[in-house]
Amino acid sequence: MDNLAHSLVGAWMAEAGLKRTTPLATATLVIGANLPDVDAVFALGGSDVSLYWRRGWTHGVLALSLWPFVLAGLMMLYDRYVRRRRHPELPPARFGPLLVCSVLSVLSHPALDWLNTYGVRLLMPFDGTWFYGDTLFIIDPWVWLLAGASVIMADARTRKSAAGWLVLGAATTALITIPPFAPWPAKVLWVVGVAAILWLRLRGTHVLSVQRVATVCGVSLVLYLGAILLGSQVAAPGAQAWLRGQGLQVERTIAGPLPANPFVRDIIALGPDRYHFVRADFLKGGGERYRTSDPSQPRQPEPGPVIQAALAAPELRGLANWLRLPTFRQEETPDGWRVTIHDVRYSRMQSGGLGSAVVELDRELRPVKVGRPE
Repeated sequence: MDNLAHSLVGAWMAEAGLKRTTPLATATLVIGANLPDVDAVFALGGSDVSLYWRRGWTHGVLALSLWPFVLAGLMMLYDRYVRRRRHPELPPARFGPLLVCSVLSVLSHPALDWLNTYGVRLLMPFDGTWFYGDTLFIIDPWVWLLAGASVIMADARTRKSAAGWLVLGAATTALITIPPFAPWPAKVLWVVGVAAILWLRLRGTHVLSVQRVATVCGVSLVLYLGAILLGSQVAAPGAQAWLRGQGLQVERTIAGPLPANPFVRDIIALGPDRYHFVRADFLKGGGERYRTSDPSQPRQPEPGPVIQAALAAPELRGLANWLRLPTFRQEETPDGWRVTIHDVRYSRMQSGGLGSAVVELDRELRPVKVGRPE
């Protein structure tokens, strides 16, 4: 998930009551919710280096068992040598509650990352298997809305903080309501949600406590995640049956989310030699619920030597490790071969998607050039 979602979930846990357990609890929860993403520094090495390292060691079981102790220890050091030296009259932070906050916030990070189709390697460094929840898009505005309501209600008390939240609210509202990818029911629901948050901030504090709002939002968030997961579990077998009714052989189907649209699933069906793409729309009924969304693409369950040589290129170490649903196009050139690689989870996006590469090989199947598709 994006770091705004991680941060809001950490801040939501604070408003749900954890901030009263010890000084520095809120800071610990927000930092811990983002801590596994320290591997983002590898993005400086390029996209393939990032694919190789991202959501690996720092998101794996070994790091997750150590991060809470590291974070709680650093917060205790900050409390002792910075915070209380500046304000000796303040009560000291307590290690036990800080450790609990660290555990909860750190574990929330891979839990959210697991929910999308990108994947996370939870068993690193012992096992590099990718795990996928196929529930949320990498950026989900409804997580922002539900996790952020109580945070905004509690935090927007000064002009500076209120101005910051207003700017963020305007930017996210424009992102949801202006582009065409979100249907009108989702846009209306978003505007109603933002209006509700504004009311809570301006008038709701007279009748509702921040902790009560945080509790309601937390329950709503769990129900939302459950509904999205259930929708995918319903859509996948339904699309498989629909495709078989079209006379197509399908081994299995994967139902993934679309950005800002909880009513639709993007379904990838794996046939013996092709990928088929289906859109499932829960706002439509009967025979209109399922339709083909994109032309089918070739699937090679066992790539030949040319494709294997392309995947073995050192510049594609990260991509080769990350690929889940690959498709390849192999072309002979005067000097050798050109192999185009895509992962159909993302390559059909208008932006060109994530996880695409072009490898040029000589006649000896040695990589000569590696680049991005034009």
